[in-house]
Amino acid sequence: MYDVIIAGGGVIGSSIAFQLSKRNYRVLIIEKEEIGQKASRAAAGMLGAQNEVGPDSPLSRLARESREMFPSLAEELESVSGIDIELIQNGIVRVARTEEEAKQLKRENERQQRSGDCSEWLSRSRLQEREPRLSHLSVTGGLYMPGDGQVNAPSLTKALAHASVEFSTEIMEHTEVLDVLTENRHVTGVKTTSGNILAQTVISAGGTWSRELFEKTGYTLNMYPVKGECFSVYHKEHLTTASIFSPGCYIVPKAGGRFIVGATQKPDDPNNSVSIGGLRSLMERAIRLIPDLQHAEWGEAWSGHRPKTQTGLPYMGEHPEIDGLWVAAGHFRNGILLAPITGSLMADYIEGKPVYESFKIQ
Repeated sequence: MYDVIIAGGGVIGSSIAFQLSKRNYRVLIIEKEEIGQKASRAAAGMLGAQNEVGPDSPLSRLARESREMFPSLAEELESVSGIDIELIQNGIVRVARTEEEAKQLKRENERQQRSGDCSEWLSRSRLQEREPRLSHLSVTGGLYMPGDGQVNAPSLTKALAHASVEFSTEIMEHTEVLDVLTENRHVTGVKTTSGNILAQTVISAGGTWSRELFEKTGYTLNMYPVKGECFSVYHKEHLTTASIFSPGCYIVPKAGGRFIVGATQKPDDPNNSVSIGGLRSLMERAIRLIPDLQHAEWGEAWSGHRPKTQTGLPYMGEHPEIDGLWVAAGHFRNGILLAPITGSLMADYIEGKPVYESFKIQ
């Protein structure tokens, strides 16, 4: 008998387990494959609280609070699990390729500064000073957001899972949750491929798979997968300090001369394949931004499925008709960024503490 069963062992499920186990809940993570092998593994790891989430978005406060949790979380996770999540806080530059894009980014800079965010518009010459390997022919300037950063996404998920185990969480891999067990509209556990397991609370944190589980209860989550393709290369020289973001392409510098380039967006494409067309598009965009990337050595290519909701906001809340059944899914491109605050928020939900209302399912 567990206090909480978490269906899904990605970064969201692992973060929730970490927070609950620290509060002395007996937690079990059930993962149908292995921990952190889906969207969490595929992510580039950008912490784009400002880049991805505008100051007027309902996610704005949540995203910025989560970003600010990373420095202390990185220290705690390394202390408990021994894993370095490779937090780098060198900012993100969203580049403008045309004068019209420059005007839009200048307006965005003004909005961010009015809301209290730290941002700076860089003219073409100032951007060249900061990032000299960027092509002066392809960019007209850029919005620099020094507060945004990045982590190693697979390492973050692994660290959260390992740290959870140190606080007594149990993990069951290669096991699929088939259905939710209920009695008088209250959760009693889950039915799995390994048998029934009892718990007072069940949290579905399996990305788009959460939709399937909730549909078995007669409730539909308006969520669908968006496949993203990425690739990595290696270059012996220092090509960029900040992560570079432009429409249709981002370039994220990692340790050891590695660069991640992503990502395509293909809604409702269920397979895990990587297309030549997708890679070609990313390569062309990346080389236009940083020409020296054409001399880089090939690393690998991969794809992942990001869970997107119709509203663009994640689901975080309790089933409207079944007590004890919760969901935390639909974070789309911001699962890594929002993982710390989601873990804390869901733990507060379970304990009945006052929390955000914007993301509760209705």
